Amino acid sequence: MMLRVSGLRAGYGQSEVLHGIDFTVPPGEIVAVMGRNGMGKSTLMKTLIGILPVADGEIVLDETIMNDRKAHQRVASGLAYVPQGRMIFPALTVNENIETGLVIHGGGAVPRDLYALFPVLEEMRARRGGNLSGGQQQQLAIARALATKPKMLLLDEPTEGIQPSIIRDLARTLKKIRDERGLAILVSEQVLSFALDVADRLFVLEGGRIVHTASRSEVDESEVARFLSV
Repeated sequence: MMLRVSGLRAGYGQSEVLHGIDFTVPPGEIVAVMGRNGMGKSTLMKTLIGILPVADGEIVLDETIMNDRKAHQRVASGLAYVPQGRMIFPALTVNENIETGLVIHGGGAVPRDLYALFPVLEEMRARRGGNLSGGQQQQLAIARALATKPKMLLLDEPTEGIQPSIIRDLARTLKKIRDERGLAILVSEQVLSFALDVADRLFVLEGGRIVHTASRSEVDESEVARFLSV
């Protein structure tokens, strides 16, 4: 099992947001975490990568307990994180942005196979990150995460602020990454069409608890949509 989360409780100070979350993500599987704003999706991602502390429960990546590891140690262990809002370095070039991901394993040149996944980034490798479109910045953030040679990729709201045609491309790219690299991918999302396009399985967070889970083939779209509507 690539990622196993059991009894996870976390939040901000005295305010608990996640109330005992249990799920697994096997190698080579894409799992979507669905839910409205404020239901705990970003809190879950930040707790998994180590930005927020674990109050209770356990996070296990590839048989290694992550609870006490700092974020950079989790990255070195094979967990990569693409935050909400992408958080690329706007003043650095595309190439320099990706190079920041290579540092964790000693640096070096950007691997050719990374640019092969994102041809538009290769064309723009000398351009500053801040001059890219939202969709291009999202690709850059994913490329930088992949530069850390992860076993598992965490993506927080990757479709936010991206036009529909680019969202379809993003789904294709994530499936290609999974197929070529055998990664496990956990993606938090509000756009149901994207989740159904990309995920093998999904679960819904409501008030910091998992209230619904289904494989792609068994998803009741109307039921999931009901959880996502305000």
